[in-house]
Amino acid sequence: MKQTISSDFKLGILGGGQLGKMLCQAASAWDINTFVLDPDPEASASGIATRFIQGSFRDYDTVMSFAKELDMITIEIEGVNIEAVEELEASGIPVFPQPSCLRIIRDKGLQKQFYASNDLPTTAFSLYDSSAEILEDLKSGKLSLPFVQKTRLSGYDGQGVLIVQKAEDLEKLFDVPSLVEDFIPEALEIAVIVSRNQSGETRSYPAVEMVFNPIANLVESLLAPARITSTLEKEAENLALKTAEKLNLVGLLAVEFFIDRQGKLYINEAAPRPHNSGHHTIESAITSQYEQHLRAIFGYHPGSTKLKMPAVMVNILGGEGFNGPVVYKGLNEVLQMEGVKLHIYGKKQTRPYRKMGHATVLGTTPEEALEKATLVLKTLRVEA
Repeated sequence: MKQTISSDFKLGILGGGQLGKMLCQAASAWDINTFVLDPDPEASASGIATRFIQGSFRDYDTVMSFAKELDMITIEIEGVNIEAVEELEASGIPVFPQPSCLRIIRDKGLQKQFYASNDLPTTAFSLYDSSAEILEDLKSGKLSLPFVQKTRLSGYDGQGVLIVQKAEDLEKLFDVPSLVEDFIPEALEIAVIVSRNQSGETRSYPAVEMVFNPIANLVESLLAPARITSTLEKEAENLALKTAEKLNLVGLLAVEFFIDRQGKLYINEAAPRPHNSGHHTIESAITSQYEQHLRAIFGYHPGSTKLKMPAVMVNILGGEGFNGPVVYKGLNEVLQMEGVKLHIYGKKQTRPYRKMGHATVLGTTPEEALEKATLVLKTLRVEA
């Protein structure tokens, strides 16, 4: 492969949201040309990429046309046209993560089957084609409440996930192919991000502890490092690395886990790309997840994943009841707080619980970072 840095090398990125924006920023630090495809003309990466192309990364012809003069393809979202990236890989264009990984991970049913067949601990599950099949198994006693339903395709940022705890919740069942898995009460959720390059070199970041918004069912904040035992952290790290190796993945893999009340780990799901649970690494780690992804796909040695200091990442979400041109309230007050680093994604329109940005809050101790993060969440408001 020709030199990527300070050359005419062209890296294509399918998806231009906030992850694509931050990946472009990391690539820019190394003088790498980035070409981004996204359907939104105001996508977060549109003003950052070397070249931005408006178009659907889900459309076969659009992806094929986009990739004509590119040297490598990567992604910031799983829901790309899988047939197109498979053909591009077959034609000799490097695609990372590989389409074989995407085929498994984009489908939550295949993902679960992959864990089960590779002796990776995950919750018990069943696959269904319709809500009627779920109701039939409930009636026959094969299935009982509570459980979690996830759509097999197109779920993202809490969408396509339903926790069914009582009979009234059954009215909300998704009538599409889905998986149903055991509900783990009072589970602690953590995530481990690992990288794997073309030579098989791996590295892992310290586990982070996730806190979810109870209404939107997406991550509201996370704490790095997670408040778990060193034994449990090592076990999670080993499972994340094993998952990446079994997939033969090149790039980043974010693996989310449940920890039950007995301290047992279960893999929830994984994402083969930079991830929300790694935003904090830009300021808190020696190597950001975005640089680590570039190192992996270009075949460079992985960078250090050591944390410089404890951090809390808080997602800046659109306020409930607000739709329209975004207005940030409390911005100046937050900016005067020591150790608070803001990232605004450039989305002009807000809506309830839309990810508009994030703040990384640094502290000398996890407790200090948590205290300041609570203040940030109370102070910074996203309105319209």
